[in-house]
Amino acid sequence: MKTIDLRYCLEAQDASGLARRLADAFRKLPTGVLPLQHGCDQGGLIDDHDISASVLRIEQTADHITARVGVFFIEIVGGCNCNDDPLEANAYCVIEARIDRATGIAVLTPED
Repeated sequence: MKTIDLRYCLEAQDASGLARRLADAFRKLPTGVLPLQHGCDQGGLIDDHDISASVLRIEQTADHITARVGVFFIEIVGGCNCNDDPLEANAYCVIEARIDRATGIAVLTPED
């Protein structure tokens, strides 16, 4: 379970603005921040330099915003080609972001 600062997302005026800001925030995160290992099904390494994020669902309460975000990324699988050249495979993971409205801090949990 990882935490990130998503205060920027709380400034959105409506649900569609919130979804755009969340997807944008996920794309701009430094490499290694998102818990993408649950999306690796070939035992490979994660290349998250160029991810694509899409907000699947947003639920709002007075205290929290909970969003399910789908993330596409590249999984690098070593030793499966001639001369042990790595293979790049498309991978996908769904991450739940639970954002505290008071602080903007989000807890990221990968879904199984």
